[in-house]
Amino acid sequence: MGHKMGYNAPMLRSLDQYLKRRGNRWYYARRVPERVAALDPRGMVKTALKTTSLEVARARRDALAEADDHYWASLLATVEADQPNPNSSDNAAALSMYKSAKMRAMARGFVYRPAQELVAEAPTEELVNRLKHVGTVSQYDEVETQAVLGTVETKAPTLSEALQTYFEFIAAGKLLNKSEAQTETYFKPKRRAVANFIKLFGDLPMDQIDRAHGREFHAWWSKRLKPSKKGVRPLSADSANRDIGNLRNLFKEYWAYEGDEKRENPFRNLRFSDVRYKEIPPFSVDWVRTRILVPGLFDEINREAALIIYAMIETGCRPSELSNLTPDNIKLGHNVPHIQIRQRADRKLKSSSSARDVPLVGVSLEAMRRAQNGFPHFQDKGNLLSASLMKAFRARKLFESEDHRIYSFRHSFEKRMLEADIDYGLRCLLMGHSNSRPSYGDGGSLDFRRAQLEKIAHPVSTELSASIARI
Repeated sequence: MGHKMGYNAPMLRSLDQYLKRRGNRWYYARRVPERVAALDPRGMVKTALKTTSLEVARARRDALAEADDHYWASLLATVEADQPNPNSSDNAAALSMYKSAKMRAMARGFVYRPAQELVAEAPTEELVNRLKHVGTVSQYDEVETQAVLGTVETKAPTLSEALQTYFEFIAAGKLLNKSEAQTETYFKPKRRAVANFIKLFGDLPMDQIDRAHGREFHAWWSKRLKPSKKGVRPLSADSANRDIGNLRNLFKEYWAYEGDEKRENPFRNLRFSDVRYKEIPPFSVDWVRTRILVPGLFDEINREAALIIYAMIETGCRPSELSNLTPDNIKLGHNVPHIQIRQRADRKLKSSSSARDVPLVGVSLEAMRRAQNGFPHFQDKGNLLSASLMKAFRARKLFESEDHRIYSFRHSFEKRMLEADIDYGLRCLLMGHSNSRPSYGDGGSLDFRRAQLEKIAHPVSTELSASIARI
């Protein structure tokens, strides 16, 4: 997403690349790449880093290297803009130059500020320090002078470029421990919101998006919630609020990242209040026993999908929690066979309370005995699993009503525990829910938990057991 510059910034080949030492002082030394040599007269870039610390030198080297990468990209983008190239962006050269100036100023211990702002607001001491630094700069290094004195035109990225910055830098902490599929799930609605905005207004620079755009985007969604054609199903207000909320959050977090937290948000206070969430009802006990626990019912679907269906019934686990079990978390040889729901380095749980140990009883124990290595076919493929299960249930007319879903197994598990008078704290623990009450224990031993779950377990007939064994 965004413009691809003609200059590709190289990765550092070594930890101390571009670093030179003279005595006990460090310097940034880098030859201008041949591809831009005709555009950058500096030839060999050599800059004192003004430190004896290698760690500090590396940090300042990183900033200067990035600044030069942006600068060379801006030079090439300027050349591209003068040629008939449909992929070139009018904003690309100016934006790269601005990014270069910001990084170069930071490497020198200054925050990039436009010249007019420096004159109007900067303390005298800061102005003097900037001028002193400029006095030490080589006459050929005009780019550094411009960076320190703020004479580079301030440029904002386009909305799509800001989204890319958000994904790469701003949201980095939120993506820790997420798998590839979880990361894509996080990205998808944000990409959709940006794509919808661009479809209406074009890929505007971030500083040109104003309240009028926010109101018009809200109005556009309003029309989609009330389609004019008969028989066309209206979109949900939840979808509209997600789009507007994602744009509002992107705008807020991007400008906070740029240090402009006070900028008015064009999408503030815009939302649709009539959001009706459909409750997903639980499967009734009778429905599960007479319609779902039928021997041979799932013989023709994917083996792992069939076992996951049975595993959900007596564990109340989310489908994704089961499909991403590793063999290490399936404890069939334990005195109390159980599964462990755990966060991994490459996969994040929904919340910290989701981590739990669930004893295996009834039909779920039968299923997991046939899945000792987990479910590799559906590992980190939640959409595939969901589609497979929905197809199997619809083809067999296994949904008790139009509102029932696969998650109805989870809600049924919770309802059965409630009606069996199982302790609230243990219900929360087994469901992976947070518990607002004070905790005075660990929820009981696995033996105790199994005894409680055996109270609600559906009976498993000999025929059903044999059917599962054949899967």
